[in-house]
Amino acid sequence: MPAVALTTYTAEIGEGDVAKLREILEREGYEFSEKPYAHFSAKRGKLNVTVYEKGPKVLVQGKETEDFVKFTLEPEILGEARLGYEEVHNPEMFEPHFGIDESGKGDYFGPLVIAGAYTDAESTRALIDAGVMDSKRIGSADRIRALAGTIRKTRGVRVAVVAIGPESYNNLYRSFHNLNELLAWGHAKVIEELSEVLPDCPRALSDQFANPRVLQRALERKGVTIELQQRTKGESDVAVAAASILAREAFVKWITRASEQWEVSLALGAGPPVLEAGRTFVKTHGAQELRNVAKLHFKTTNQLTSGEFE
Repeated sequence: MPAVALTTYTAEIGEGDVAKLREILEREGYEFSEKPYAHFSAKRGKLNVTVYEKGPKVLVQGKETEDFVKFTLEPEILGEARLGYEEVHNPEMFEPHFGIDESGKGDYFGPLVIAGAYTDAESTRALIDAGVMDSKRIGSADRIRALAGTIRKTRGVRVAVVAIGPESYNNLYRSFHNLNELLAWGHAKVIEELSEVLPDCPRALSDQFANPRVLQRALERKGVTIELQQRTKGESDVAVAAASILAREAFVKWITRASEQWEVSLALGAGPPVLEAGRTFVKTHGAQELRNVAKLHFKTTNQLTSGEFE
């Protein structure tokens, strides 16, 4: 079976490398453009190179990705061969484990979705080659859907997705009175579901979102015993990145269906477009129906209802 051509690659670089990489790209005739949260984005032919402020991190996309990484990025910026050597640089990522991530936490409309993915050495390599990365760095909903399909079909991968719809979310939030407790409950539920299928999995990894004891207590209440790891930038782990894609796919699917059902375009995030969509929703369906589409503890609710839900 022929190897799949690499079309996506991401790596952290030093602050001093940002200007150096830009000089190289200017010299090679790339066209530059601005992009949100990025130092710059550059394109030549079908190859795109974006350097994000957070990290900083470089994202390479396109048919010539592999050549650019091997002959430009590695020798001139990274200073070492990393492509194909992930097992050497990050051996833990290739050991059997669960990766957990969520989507919708910061969105007023829609559910909170927590997803998990089990990977081992073989499936981790397959997902890397398929271009799996943190969903926040994937701008296209079509690409999210395609990668989610790839993740589910990859041999050795097991997945679990828990979608907490707005009505259930609001009830749970009233019980917990704390978002981190609610997140821990959702993470624990996903780990529990995966553990039922793979009881011998030794550890679970998630992004850092609270005191680890909060999640540990949630797991203990469910009778799940597993080594728990929380890490900032946990999405750099392929299993966590796969979970982030699965969670985002489920979240976007819910938003799309709900927008059609309620005949209001439910905006993402929590900014001005969300407030505008909320006003349209309340005018059309009434404030009481917000409990079915929104997270009521957000301050947006008070802006829309003058404290009706306090």
